[in-house]
Amino acid sequence: MLDGFHNPSAHRHQRGPGSPEGFFRDSYDYDSFRALVLDPLSPGGSGVYVPAIHDVMDEQPVRASPLRARPESVVIVDGIFLHRDELVSYWDYSIWLDVPFEISTPRGAARGYGNADPSHTSNRRYVEGQRLYIAECAPAGKATVIVDNRDLNDPDFVRL
Repeated sequence: MLDGFHNPSAHRHQRGPGSPEGFFRDSYDYDSFRALVLDPLSPGGSGVYVPAIHDVMDEQPVRASPLRARPESVVIVDGIFLHRDELVSYWDYSIWLDVPFEISTPRGAARGYGNADPSHTSNRRYVEGQRLYIAECAPAGKATVIVDNRDLNDPDFVRL
């Protein structure tokens, strides 16, 4: 869901295409995500939301028609950096998937995203950007549940 709220490339890469700080600070349009998704889907909200505003693969704005959530709907949000200060108050329940970069980076590479070596220069933006997020936002401490997800076939619930 958050992936539909990427900033355009010029904004995402304003600190440089390899910038970890740019990855952490500039990847997403959190103001629009809150205004168009989280606020309308929060208690007391209209229930009318916009599912996306930018297609990151095509680097094009999305002209999505507003949708209406049914009153009994449960909203599940998937994405990175979701325990940032400007978002964390929206979550009734959240999960932090704890996976070391030595495991998560090769998993991403196997799905076609980057090099399998976390220390490879092509991964600096992403690995160091995640480290900034972890240092500044302490997501594991804000999550309702921590799941050690090293083994996809046998996740371990660290904190329930």
